[in-house]
Amino acid sequence: MRVGEQAVVVEGLSSAEAAHRLRHGEGNTPVKGGSRSYAEILRTNVFSFFNIILFVIGVALLALQRYSDALISVGLGLINAVISAAQEIRAKRKLDGLQLLDRGAVVVIRDGAEQEIEPELVVRGDVLRVRAGDQIVVDGPMLDGGRIEADESLLTGESDPVAKEPGDDLRSGSLCVAGDGHQLARDVGRNSYAGRLTAEARRSTTDKTPLQRRIEFTVRLVMVLTTLMSGAILAQAAIEGFTLLRVVQITAVLSGLVPYGLFFLIALAYTAGAVRIGRQGALVQQVNAVESVSNVDVVCTDKTGTLTTGNLAVDEILPIGEHEYAEVADALGGIAHNATTPNLTALAIAAELAGPIWEIRDEVPFASSLRWSGLVTDEDTWVLGAPDALAARLRKPLPADLVTERTRRGLRVLLLARAQDTGAPLRDPEGRPELPMLEPYGLVALGDELRPAVADTVRRFRSSGVDLKVLSGDDPRTVAAIADRAGMDAGEPVPGADLDGLDDAALDAVVARTTVFGRVAPEHKERIVRSLRRQGRYVAMIGDGVNDARALKQAHVGVAMRSGSPVTRDVADIVLVDDSFAVLPPAQEEGRRIINGIGMSLYVFLARVASQGLVILAVTMLGLGFPYSPTQVGLTLFTVGVPTFFLTFWAKPVPPDKRLFASMARFVLPASIVTAGVATAVYTALYEAISHGFSSGRTPAEVIDEFERYTGLQYGVDTDFATASATIAAQTGLSTFFCFASFIMILFLAPPNRLFAAWTPPTDDRRPALLVAGLIVVFLVVINVPVLWSYFGLIGHARPVAAIVPPALLIWFLALTAAFRFKLLDRALGVHNLHR
Repeated sequence: MRVGEQAVVVEGLSSAEAAHRLRHGEGNTPVKGGSRSYAEILRTNVFSFFNIILFVIGVALLALQRYSDALISVGLGLINAVISAAQEIRAKRKLDGLQLLDRGAVVVIRDGAEQEIEPELVVRGDVLRVRAGDQIVVDGPMLDGGRIEADESLLTGESDPVAKEPGDDLRSGSLCVAGDGHQLARDVGRNSYAGRLTAEARRSTTDKTPLQRRIEFTVRLVMVLTTLMSGAILAQAAIEGFTLLRVVQITAVLSGLVPYGLFFLIALAYTAGAVRIGRQGALVQQVNAVESVSNVDVVCTDKTGTLTTGNLAVDEILPIGEHEYAEVADALGGIAHNATTPNLTALAIAAELAGPIWEIRDEVPFASSLRWSGLVTDEDTWVLGAPDALAARLRKPLPADLVTERTRRGLRVLLLARAQDTGAPLRDPEGRPELPMLEPYGLVALGDELRPAVADTVRRFRSSGVDLKVLSGDDPRTVAAIADRAGMDAGEPVPGADLDGLDDAALDAVVARTTVFGRVAPEHKERIVRSLRRQGRYVAMIGDGVNDARALKQAHVGVAMRSGSPVTRDVADIVLVDDSFAVLPPAQEEGRRIINGIGMSLYVFLARVASQGLVILAVTMLGLGFPYSPTQVGLTLFTVGVPTFFLTFWAKPVPPDKRLFASMARFVLPASIVTAGVATAVYTALYEAISHGFSSGRTPAEVIDEFERYTGLQYGVDTDFATASATIAAQTGLSTFFCFASFIMILFLAPPNRLFAAWTPPTDDRRPALLVAGLIVVFLVVINVPVLWSYFGLIGHARPVAAIVPPALLIWFLALTAAFRFKLLDRALGVHNLHR
């Protein structure tokens, strides 16, 4: 072990020691990906419980050479699996690629000499040379007598550089902006600050949205009910001696009751919504964020880079004493335009003011440790700095209220002063910066520049019931002033230190009543977001720095600025392409429109599932065969698939219905009961009429020929000819009734006039009515073109079907209208008074 700290600084480790520590896992190894493997993603998405059922059915149907049935039964599940797996693989690749640190070479001391190595070759105990422009790649203290200034804004949100003395910790991920020194590598790789942040950012924490959870619950519930129903029906089939083909077909139909197509519909709607939101300037990286943004009721935002541009703007110039405004402005412009290393303050002044060109004899650049800068010209010595940093050298003190009044408004106030002695130096005999005696000349107040449209966006959020909270690493008073300028009610700001030590209940109380939090660390931001979630709020977090990454992942919706850090952009659900959160209110409206459309589609989906399930139970209990074949289930493309697609994209951007399930139950239950009742009557009437006709022996020859063609059986030869004929005729009538009833049901959800307004008031949008007309025309084509009605397992023109279906539709329409208009189900259950 080396003796003394100075020896460590000069010599560092030997190459042999470094190689030994690298072999033993003490190197600055980049953090590996923490998400699921590709094999796990494919296995869980492709071989889900429901897909396994579909695959078994599909294999059986293929073995029986029922190729079209197999395609219809299995295809949708495979499509869903591919979409889900592709989305998760895309997210995995993005997360695994996250890297907080640059991979440029660093300088270490090995064998007593400086050498450049890759960051991953740095080991614990190494001594690194840190110079201006270098990124800090490990955690550890400064060692020697040097001093540097570190920009930690990406880590803490604090916009000003932080002076670091020997013994002070330097954190990986920060940037050296001035000075020169040496650092001891104490924490490396996964144990470093950057490593911990990267590992946390790579952790996949995607939330399921409320709608996704509701639909998953619905699908699981239907699967359970379908499984129970399948057991009973298949047991009956076994008792009655059904063939293997018939058993497999029944299983395929029953599995088709599960509304698995909802997942596909959601994926499609999310994708289309993401495209539309993208046109407004928001890149959706996690597709379910399209829904999440529609549910947001509180927005947490950083200050620098989100509310503000990160630039300063001159707010006020105030002459002191007998000096004129023009004199002060001229001197300020001269300092700003003649500085060889201008900082943000100088750039802001230079953008506002013109200035003379001076002959510069000496310059002291601004440093956070000095808090002032100065120029010595042939005629004068000028100094610009913080009033308290110059106060000790002023001949006359400043009136206190001149500064405090402006700092209270969140402005950054600088004092312009001129040396009392012409040409006075700004350095002591050893060359160190030193202030001469000064005469106050004027004040300049600068404020953070608000991003365009911030105030209007805040107003739109507040008018739609969305609260805003500001979480910043800057001074709480400054942040509060910015929040007030943006149109928020800042109230009393709370510093992050006040949150330390609070338990969850106390923290929740503070978060609920506070709008502005200042001097907050990444851990504070994360705790605040978690607190809001505990309180039942739906949270969006907007940020641009690494210090925001953890909070973004905790929020329901993480939003990043395009100009922010790569880590923040990659973990965000939405990236604001133009660095303006003004696109969020329109994005929220778009999300609401998509989600309300999906909600309307749920009504159609579930009404179809419940109706068909009840019909299957009723017909099976009556002993009239099985009412569907797998190919007939394919008609749901017209009754559900196409309608839900268009209804989803035609919906209005109203707030999501928080009582969606209760509302759906009040629609779906009466609709399914009435529809199933009339449909069962249609099936039974046709089945009995055809069976009786063939058994009576009075059936015309042309009808017999027609049914022989439909069934492939021969009259008088095959004993099951009458049963097969009755079944296919009844199935055709049932499918015809179901299709027309499903089309008309759309008009109950979007009534074009008072005739259909039993469930909801009429709408001005005529597109749903036109859609219904188009679907009716398409279905009429299907049942009149042999190749089409044959593909869907139907029969062509059948007089019994034409005689029974139209009056049945009229009865169904009148019964459903009465059920909705008079709330018959609510009255039967005794809950009709609960809705008043």
